[in-house]
Amino acid sequence: MVFSSITFLSIFLPIVFLLNLVIRNIKVRNGILMVASLVFYAYGEPAYVLLMILNALWNYLLARGIAKGKGAKGFLVLAVCLNIGTLILFKYTGMLVQTFDTLTGLAVPVPQIRLPIGISFFTFQALSYVIDVYRGETEVQKNYFRLLLYISFFPQLIAGPIVKYRDISDQITKRDMTLDKVAQGLRRFVCGLAKKVLIANTMGRVADLIFAGGLQELSIVTAWLGAVAYLFQIYYDFSGYSDMAIGLGRMFGFTFKENFNYPYTAGSIQDFWRRWHISLSTWFKEYLYIPLGGNRKGAARTDLNKIFVFLMTGLWHGANWTFVIWGLWHGLFLLLEAHIPVLRKLPKGLNKLYTLLVVVLGFVMFRADTISFGIGYIGRMFTFTTVSRVSISLALEQLTPWFIGILAAAIIGCGPIRKIAGSVKEHILNEQLMQSSWKAVDLILYFLAFLGLVFCMFRLSSGAYNPFIYFRF
Repeated sequence: MVFSSITFLSIFLPIVFLLNLVIRNIKVRNGILMVASLVFYAYGEPAYVLLMILNALWNYLLARGIAKGKGAKGFLVLAVCLNIGTLILFKYTGMLVQTFDTLTGLAVPVPQIRLPIGISFFTFQALSYVIDVYRGETEVQKNYFRLLLYISFFPQLIAGPIVKYRDISDQITKRDMTLDKVAQGLRRFVCGLAKKVLIANTMGRVADLIFAGGLQELSIVTAWLGAVAYLFQIYYDFSGYSDMAIGLGRMFGFTFKENFNYPYTAGSIQDFWRRWHISLSTWFKEYLYIPLGGNRKGAARTDLNKIFVFLMTGLWHGANWTFVIWGLWHGLFLLLEAHIPVLRKLPKGLNKLYTLLVVVLGFVMFRADTISFGIGYIGRMFTFTTVSRVSISLALEQLTPWFIGILAAAIIGCGPIRKIAGSVKEHILNEQLMQSSWKAVDLILYFLAFLGLVFCMFRLSSGAYNPFIYFRF
């Protein structure tokens, strides 16, 4: 594992931040961030940090070859093969061997290859850089260490968002660490930390308990409780990490794009994917869907392209066929929405309910260890004859005052709170007489963020349940 949360918050982050704050030379700052990022990764992956350094090196050299023009396509093909091949080797070898054994009845030993943390994220970042150089959408980076900083930058190294080089290339050589940016970044970081520590962890304990039991122990009540708990766990876990990455980046002078836009308010599956894991969906759109032809080669080809993209989206998430089913599930409903107009014309409340139901059922399969368990779990969600005193008791045991309070906060937090707050702030700042009032509110919010940081550190120091779901992707 990377640094423990307390070590990161109390030692690593303050030291790296203060060094960047004191030192003004941008080259030295970059050097500090690069070394800190490698140390951060090497703390838990001492061998695989060399893999990341090599990944940056071969993409650096191949991009330089592409930029020269002669043989550019060959260099691009080699870059794609190296990156995707490395990802397959470390992430999918076991799955492929197990599938081969199942289909053939043979017993080929399944290799036990440890998955490098964050490999899916830094591989896709490296690929986007090389492809953009080939397309002429970004200039080749002639300084290897700047490219290494881009690929290894610790705030978003482990679980995204996936940052395109062209979006931050100028920031690598020119950025400011202002008091306003630092304060805003720190507050965003604390909000993300609170999402993770308070909401995701609380939901995760209940989801893990229910999903760990056998199907025979599930009733319609416990099945829905586990599904809803996981629905909120995965959102607040991943969006919380994205908030932390965006906040940390801002503290160091970088601006990352948003990765979530209130996905549980979506009115269709298409709309959901405009709001969920935006950096991944845009990556697949730009580097897979459009190159395959997008929607330019007829309806049948468009449908095939969409299904293939969602199959790859599912597979990207993990080496298990449950993820593939999850991806295809979303692809199927995307096609249904395209070909059945009534799904796009439902009343506003119904289309949101339909979308949320599709998402919930999809995440059950995403969470399941096997396809059969996922199907059985979904069946229990709609079976009314399985309610028993034991299952009711199990559900009631989870509904503690703390859980109910956090669940209420999770539901409220899925709404566009930040957008509403931004509109209120803009309105207040347009009123001269009310500007001083907003400054007072702003100070209170920063003070609450500080208290939130202290409380989260206290919760973390207890050694409680604290896994990040997307660390394994």
